[in-house]
Amino acid sequence: MSFTTDLESVAEPIWDDILSHPMVEALGDGTLEEAPFRYWVRQDYVYLIEYARVFAYGAARAPDLDRMATLAELLESTISDEMDLHRAYAAEFGIDESALEATDPSPTTQGYTDFLVRVASTDAFGDLIAALLPCMWGFNETGKRLARRGLPDDDRYADWIETYAGAEFTELTDWCKALLDDVAADASHRDRERYRDRFETSARYEYRFWDAAWRQEGWSA
Repeated sequence: MSFTTDLESVAEPIWDDILSHPMVEALGDGTLEEAPFRYWVRQDYVYLIEYARVFAYGAARAPDLDRMATLAELLESTISDEMDLHRAYAAEFGIDESALEATDPSPTTQGYTDFLVRVASTDAFGDLIAALLPCMWGFNETGKRLARRGLPDDDRYADWIETYAGAEFTELTDWCKALLDDVAADASHRDRERYRDRFETSARYEYRFWDAAWRQEGWSA
């Protein structure tokens, strides 16, 4: 059994909770009001900046040239292509670039990105990949499950589902899974348990990222 197959016992309950969250259900059927999704789009922009930073650490700490090259490509793709796409998608909800840049991280976004950057900068390469995977896997699984239910009439929400359910994002998710499997195959039992912990923490934050958007979470003081 591969390491990521074993991780399914951790992942599946969290993916199920995400799919049953009222925000994700409303996104899937096209009834989601714009306010929580605009919040999500702005926070996701903040998240992507730090996510790109994790790719930079990954490229620097990669154990071989091939992995270094792939992570460097993902860094470039995130900073250039994905950020541009995110700005264009935000514009469909009336959010301009200046509003995106002015967004302060929510408590959940701050906690999640601080965790990712700390793991990326201080832990082993395997920890970094384990912490990175839930964002890809969770979005891919959410997109595919929502797509199986049928696309909503709102094209903006349908585009979101099709993007994360699509072949390109599925390929990226599969690549990250295979990389973690490869790294874990040569790791000690203690290291694999630590990878499992890193993965679970990120997956829990994935759920909380949706929930924070639904509640439009802010700082209390």
